[in-house]
Amino acid sequence: MKVQDIVNILKAEILAEGDLQEEVKTACGSDMMSDVLAFVKDQSVLLTGLVNPQVVRTAEMMDMHCIIFVRGKRPDETVLSLARQKDITILATPYRMFTACGLLYENGLEGGCDVS
Repeated sequence: MKVQDIVNILKAEILAEGDLQEEVKTACGSDMMSDVLAFVKDQSVLLTGLVNPQVVRTAEMMDMHCIIFVRGKRPDETVLSLARQKDITILATPYRMFTACGLLYENGLEGGCDVS
């Protein structure tokens, strides 16, 4: 799935534009960045309600290309500027995390958090 597909599926607003044609394989929804660091596999999209710079730093460490802020949350310019520097797409969706993850799964994106 491409990032542009995610924009369409989640009716998302693009807040910081990276490569919208980037292919992503999995998604992970979490507000705990320690869980993301411990359990994420492959190139994932991160769905979160946490709107601070640590989210971008975590995504960069995990080679993620897209962060989706759920529940209509919007990060401040500090977060957006950091994402632009790291070439990470930032999206905002009105959907709650559960619904957003479900829509992505329903459209073929696999889960990216491995807890086994």
